[in-house]
Amino acid sequence: MQKATLKPTSDQTFEIVGEGAWNFVKELARSREMQGAGNVEEACNIRYQAFQRLVEWLPENEEIVLEWSHRNSQAALEVIYASAIDHFLINDFEMSAAQLEMLLELDPEDHLEGSELLAFDYLAMDEQELFDEVINDISDKRASRMVLLLWSAYRRTKQLPVGELKRFKARFAAFYAEFTATEHPADADYLRDIESERPTTAAQARELWLRTENLWQLFPEFIEALQRAR
Repeated sequence: MQKATLKPTSDQTFEIVGEGAWNFVKELARSREMQGAGNVEEACNIRYQAFQRLVEWLPENEEIVLEWSHRNSQAALEVIYASAIDHFLINDFEMSAAQLEMLLELDPEDHLEGSELLAFDYLAMDEQELFDEVINDISDKRASRMVLLLWSAYRRTKQLPVGELKRFKARFAAFYAEFTATEHPADADYLRDIESERPTTAAQARELWLRTENLWQLFPEFIEALQRAR
């Protein structure tokens, strides 16, 4: 297997330069092609193997920040994030969290907004102290932050905090409606909406539900509490 090199930049970042299995642009494209063809398992394997190569290759005990503007380095970060999503969706929250922690070390500016998924991972594992460390990295303009705060409070106390619930209903009404609905179809109308240039808020709310649906199958009591509060 061909090896890659870490090329330092004047900004104290590094670029991953390599071919073959180290061409992460091609590896990422190959995984997406596999997934598009319905071969999801192979797509996940490509991404995870790429992640493993990076883990084994990157120097230990040395701060490495990858250059986001460099195409291959950015693709390497995207591969890690995509593999973290893969593991999240099969409820392997520990592996997903480990991948996202690595991602944030390599990209402290969090261009891919991995902090959000990491917060969901931490709550799924009931790691409240770690959750507290990452939640403030998520913008308060995002409905996901409100969902996370409500779920965190519910996991701790088995109650929904009145103030945050009121803000969720007022500021993110479409999201509250989606999270308390009985059905969440990913039908043709939704797909047209979410893939459009300017998706509606309702479509964005359904997208957040669908991205986290595996959690609510594992922890239905939180959704039931939201429904009771309607």
